[in-house]
Amino acid sequence: MTDATEPVEVAPRDLRIDLFPHQRDYAIRWADIDRYGHLNNAVQYLMMDTLINDFVADAAGMPPHHLPAVGLVVETGCLYLQEILPTHQLRLGLRCLKVGSSSIRYQVGFFVDTSESPAAVAKFSVVYADLETRRPSSIPEAVRAAAEAIR
Repeated sequence: MTDATEPVEVAPRDLRIDLFPHQRDYAIRWADIDRYGHLNNAVQYLMMDTLINDFVADAAGMPPHHLPAVGLVVETGCLYLQEILPTHQLRLGLRCLKVGSSSIRYQVGFFVDTSESPAAVAKFSVVYADLETRRPSSIPEAVRAAAEAIR
């Protein structure tokens, strides 16, 4: 039996843009393209990191480095389903898959043009830690509330 508040696990190819409550458009720059003519995967990680940090900053009303706990990235990964080309319009979608006592597991979808299906799907897990000891601590309340709102 699954908890009704938990998001339904969806196979990456079956995800749709409307499953991602927080969305942001990104302009692809020529400098973001690798020698094979598509969006460099390292740039995709930068976009994902920026999306989540902006989300946290907006939720907290302050830059993430001013929070009472630091969010440490503990796991990332990305499944690439199709190329992202310099001519594509890019939209990133963010949703929260799980909120624990000290950790949040996000999912990021990369959508091109008007496609409802993702070109890539990434996971991004953050553990909040005490600023001095770096031991796990509670998620700041504003961040927790914002993460819960995009589940």
